[in-house]
Amino acid sequence: MRIESLGHVVIKVRDVERSEAFYNGVLGLPIVARSDRGPMTFFSLGDHHDFAIAGIGDDAEPANGKTPGLAHVAFKIGNSLEQLKDAKRLLDEAGIQCAPVDHEVTQSLYFADPDGNQVELYVDVSDVWKQDPQRVAQASKLEI
Repeated sequence: MRIESLGHVVIKVRDVERSEAFYNGVLGLPIVARSDRGPMTFFSLGDHHDFAIAGIGDDAEPANGKTPGLAHVAFKIGNSLEQLKDAKRLLDEAGIQCAPVDHEVTQSLYFADPDGNQVELYVDVSDVWKQDPQRVAQASKLEI
């Protein structure tokens, strides 16, 4: 067996409407479908669906970093630091605190969605990883 690509990611949320407003309204992910079974909302970044949220109810425990499971979801937003600065400005305006990180091959903003799921927005800034794959493990604070 050979996996060709990552098809899509589905995360669990307590309130689908609230999370839909966050992922569509704040991050700008286009909605392509909704399902009452679940309920679920599907978003597309060019394929039929790339990302989805599944409602599990208001009584669900919030996501936290101390349990096994998904660590974060990363969305590429471009190839320049200016694009990352624009994204940080939009997050700041929405009252969302983020942590800028320089991974050398990417520069990123990390923050939490309304349920505590970690999200990364990143820009590709170097292809040094092609010669040295270990470089993807680099991380330092990014001043922007």
